[in-house]
Amino acid sequence: MGRSAKGLAEPLFWRNLAELILQIQGTRSSFPIVPCNGLRYIRHDNPHVYGRKDAPVKISLRQLAELVQGKVVGDPETVIASAKPVGDAQPGDITFIENDKYASHLHGCRASAAVVPASVSANGLAVIQVADPLAAFVTIVQHLQGRSAPVIHGIDPKASVHTTAKIGPDASIYPFAVIEEGTVIGVRCRIHSGVVIGRNCRIGDDVTLYPNCVLYENTILGDRVIVHGCAVIGADGFGYRFHEGRHVKVPQLGHVEIGDDVEIGACTTIDRGTFGATRIGAGTKIDNLVMIGHNCQVGKHNLLCGQVGFAGSCSTGDYVVAAGQVGLADHLHIGAGAVLGAQCGLHKDVPPGQRVIGSPALPEHDQKRIFASMARLPDMRRDLRKVKQHLGIKDDE
Repeated sequence: MGRSAKGLAEPLFWRNLAELILQIQGTRSSFPIVPCNGLRYIRHDNPHVYGRKDAPVKISLRQLAELVQGKVVGDPETVIASAKPVGDAQPGDITFIENDKYASHLHGCRASAAVVPASVSANGLAVIQVADPLAAFVTIVQHLQGRSAPVIHGIDPKASVHTTAKIGPDASIYPFAVIEEGTVIGVRCRIHSGVVIGRNCRIGDDVTLYPNCVLYENTILGDRVIVHGCAVIGADGFGYRFHEGRHVKVPQLGHVEIGDDVEIGACTTIDRGTFGATRIGAGTKIDNLVMIGHNCQVGKHNLLCGQVGFAGSCSTGDYVVAAGQVGLADHLHIGAGAVLGAQCGLHKDVPPGQRVIGSPALPEHDQKRIFASMARLPDMRRDLRKVKQHLGIKDDE
């Protein structure tokens, strides 16, 4: 006879279930039955059941210095339990500063220790001096959090993988991912739940596609590309022509090519070319909510910050930086090494290496003079009225 719904909620049932779980795990103990919103659940901290550590890792400063190949100044036996930013750190924590510019942030810091450049003195705080504090701190955080390499998931039975698709060794295809016909996936790729990869795509090695991103047909990704959730690569470009009194869609028959080591932020969109390819150069990093129009040719190692928008057929050289909310009109070229300040509105090309700000965008030096003049306009207007009064000229205002 099966148990009633009421019987399933009895503490004895749940205690027996807990003991059964522990027998499977090779451990026996007793656990309290904890009420939660009218239900009951079993509370215990066995990492084999819940997949987490029993307690945070604790380690001495000397051991951390050995981990990052740094030099300890201060008590090497200082015990560290966690790593936090300098503003949040408390006793038992280790923090860091990236360079001398931020050394003053350590004054009044409550952390037990800090990772610092070799040029920064201890000032009474135990420190680890290293050549690259940021990289060292990343290593320390990962060590204290006990992070390990992701487990290879394989192809989940709930994923939809076309029989003609080719999946490389050690790939992880999670539930409800969709891989359509003719697509090739490289080795060690991680395709998360809800990802849709269209027909005849080519995905390189060590690529990570986070949940719900979409790759339209014929998209090409290089090696080590990261695409964050809800990004869309290869959608139709915004191409229409006015014909017989209405806007008629121009078929978008091209594709998108993404180079090696590119990272694409959440909810970013990169449209396919009209007939050829929209290209993103190797090493370029694209923030969340960026829009790249059709036929754009983005150079290598660009940085495109949040809410940047490139209209169709724009191009950039290598190492271009576009700060937040920069907007480009169509068919512009941004020279290599140019820096576009936040909220720039560009309607003409930018030469290599130039820094521009404002809308409409102008060279930084010129635009700053204009901004300074605008700030003085009220005073200038007042002075002009005084001059006109002195000369007996009527003020129209």
